[in-house]
Amino acid sequence: MKDKFGGSPVTVSGVAWYRREQWALLKSVAKDAGELENSYDEWLEFAEPAFEAIRNTGTHLMKVDVDIEELIQWCKHEGRPVDGPARADFVTRKMKDND
Repeated sequence: MKDKFGGSPVTVSGVAWYRREQWALLKSVAKDAGELENSYDEWLEFAEPAFEAIRNTGTHLMKVDVDIEELIQWCKHEGRPVDGPARADFVTRKMKDND
């Protein structure tokens, strides 16, 4: 991604951003559900300050909306379990698709 002034490319890291109404679904399908926060509110309480702390270091971050139904279908298509590495790859794919 080029910077807004047309200069050198800027590396942007994507961060999976989940939807409140889909948290229970994520927890029900995730192979690593035990590693996820118990509720969306717990996740958000962790995710928002972590996102800002990383961004404040100068790292370019982008929240990437993750539709869990779309994630499930992508994992099935790729023959992968719904887990942390798959979620990270899914976010990377979405960023490339929107580039």
